[in-house]
Amino acid sequence: MANNFRLAAFADEASPLVDEQIKAMVRNGVSMLEVRGVDGENVAKIDSAKAKEVKNKLSAAGLSVWSIGSPVGKTDIHDDFTFESEQFKRVLETATIMEAKCIRLFSFFGTEGKPEYRDEVLYRLSKYIEMAKGSGVILCHENEKGIYGDIASRCDEIQAALPELKAVFDPANFIQSGQDTMEAWKLLKKYVYYFHIKDCVEGGMVVPAGKGIGCLDKILPEYNGLASDVLTLEPHLSDFVGLSGLEGDEKSEVGKLYSFDSNDEAFDCAVVSLKEIINKI
Repeated sequence: MANNFRLAAFADEASPLVDEQIKAMVRNGVSMLEVRGVDGENVAKIDSAKAKEVKNKLSAAGLSVWSIGSPVGKTDIHDDFTFESEQFKRVLETATIMEAKCIRLFSFFGTEGKPEYRDEVLYRLSKYIEMAKGSGVILCHENEKGIYGDIASRCDEIQAALPELKAVFDPANFIQSGQDTMEAWKLLKKYVYYFHIKDCVEGGMVVPAGKGIGCLDKILPEYNGLASDVLTLEPHLSDFVGLSGLEGDEKSEVGKLYSFDSNDEAFDCAVVSLKEIINKI
């Protein structure tokens, strides 16, 4: 059957510089960006002028912004929520300027999955939803190791309680959390708005799509035709500017089973591997 997939990418894994990110996108025929690293800065830190500059550069190259890959919710549940709220407002402004369809966010570290944190997690996520009302931007929760919503059952709790919140499905993050991806997909597919394409082997090391145990060849045919049909490449096949600032020890799980001469080469490999899967659907 024909597939309807549209590709986006975290192009900061090819280069920290927006101009070089654009080259990587165009070279690989990827039309949408999930913005995370912007000329060496996290997207949550840029101002409106920088957001407009990036938007104009992307538009001139025929590219668009699919989502803002924000760090919102990648903080400790015990931290003061004021900072998070202000950061979210800034990210929402950036999303509006860049005409992003989505903002991805998380459900906080420091909970250890304990039920006593559920209400606080839901309260904080509900505040983001409230702030985003009327913006036209869709908020999407990403499963991430070490946060409250790291395994499928707790993601299901969050999504069922907050129907306005959609889900980003990341197979590698589930594996790294000890969660079987097919079980997660069956439970969560009704909530999934788009995918982060990141695969890994047993033990958590990241590998190109289809080379691990993420079951992408089984899941993507079922996703085809549902929700947005968007797949965001998040290669994690080499070190890149900004990776060291990501919480949850992600740096230690960047793929080292494959050797690349440059970040561009690793990025290109990630695109080719995904296209090999979807071309068979």
